[in-house]
Amino acid sequence: MNPISVLVAEDEPLLLRTLVHQIERTDPFFQVVFAAGDGESALRFVNDVQVPDVIITDIHMPVLDGIGLIKAVERDYPAVKKVIISGYSEFDYAQQALKMNVLDYLLKPVKKQDLDDLLSRLKIRISGERSAIKSPIPLSNRQYTAEEIVKSVAEFIKTNYARELSLEDIARQYNVNAPHLSKIFLKYAGESPSRYIMSLRMNEAKHLLSLPKELSVKEIGEVVGYPDPYYFSRIFKQFTGMTPTDYRSRFKQA
Repeated sequence: MNPISVLVAEDEPLLLRTLVHQIERTDPFFQVVFAAGDGESALRFVNDVQVPDVIITDIHMPVLDGIGLIKAVERDYPAVKKVIISGYSEFDYAQQALKMNVLDYLLKPVKKQDLDDLLSRLKIRISGERSAIKSPIPLSNRQYTAEEIVKSVAEFIKTNYARELSLEDIARQYNVNAPHLSKIFLKYAGESPSRYIMSLRMNEAKHLLSLPKELSVKEIGEVVGYPDPYYFSRIFKQFTGMTPTDYRSRFKQA
């Protein structure tokens, strides 16, 4: 899956650098695409360069404050996840901002554990939203080779592997029957569709288990498409030869 892009807006240079460093160090899945010293430069980046997945902004900033930035982004880019940073003296102000579709807030000084917890929640939420099944790459009316069909199906699975996928449903979207799709997929991809899906899920699970920030085994299972933690653990052990907990322990001991 593509990284989660983050814009951080904070007028205190030291805090800004610290936040950027902590975000990228906690989980490489998060990529800070812009660090802004005020709300106006942050909004300019969003309008002219890139709309991020997440904006983390201080409330009080020069030129355009955090509330103004949030209002503008909410108006034009409502899908962006918005998080505010505030001091204890601004707590009531922060609570008011939550009414403007702000997802969460962090209190200054920002504690590493609070930031880690926030990123975990964001990752689960955004990964879930991204995993909504998308349509496969459309094929035109010309005759496609079996290899071309398999390539398109593989890309479709890569986009949707975290969702419940049925071989029959996939085959139907490509106007072939399930047994035929399974046969040609095995021939050109080297493994069955079900094994291909499992490999994608397990490789992502292994990556998440290796990160310093500990999502629970249940949370990781949900992210990769196994809402039942017991089933996820069983499949993971079949695939790797060890439980998710044992796999994680290897990295703690390293």
